Amino acid sequence: MKIYTRTGDKGQTSLLGGVRVPKDHLRIEAYGTIDELNSHLGLLIDWSTERHRPLLKGVQHILFSIGSRLAAGSEEEADRFQVPPVTDELVAALEAAMDAMDKELPEMRNFILPGGHPAVSQAHICRTVCRRAERRCVSLAAHEAVPDVLIRYLNRLSDLLFVLARSLGQELGAPEVPWRPRG
Repeated sequence: MKIYTRTGDKGQTSLLGGVRVPKDHLRIEAYGTIDELNSHLGLLIDWSTERHRPLLKGVQHILFSIGSRLAAGSEEEADRFQVPPVTDELVAALEAAMDAMDKELPEMRNFILPGGHPAVSQAHICRTVCRRAERRCVSLAAHEAVPDVLIRYLNRLSDLLFVLARSLGQELGAPEVPWRPRG
């Protein structure tokens, strides 16, 4: 199977069911940003500690489901293509993972500057890309149907990525640098 099809050479692409839309359509922006986040998560997994890899690999699979549901154009179309559902139980699983990590961390008293170790920095990059993906889905939801659970999942995932950055920093011996508004 060839990778190139030439069908997108004039700035259009197909949704999962075959409907053609412009490549800058809000739906394409939304699932394209999910794809970008998934790629960044791959790098985070490569730099992460073994402890966090299973969680992150699971998140990657869920992000593929989110992207595929967005690419389907409707929940009915996604179900027709047997795209795995994204559920509130998956959101709760992120919360449980976050709570478990947070119990091991010192109380946060300041905003924290990203950095200190490549894995920590990459977790923060993932967090900010996740926030952008969430914004793209919110923008799309203002014009077309987007299941609320997708936005909840992304919102919770960005929180988890922040806690993960702190957890990785602690495991890897990277000190947290507090933000000092006046230097």
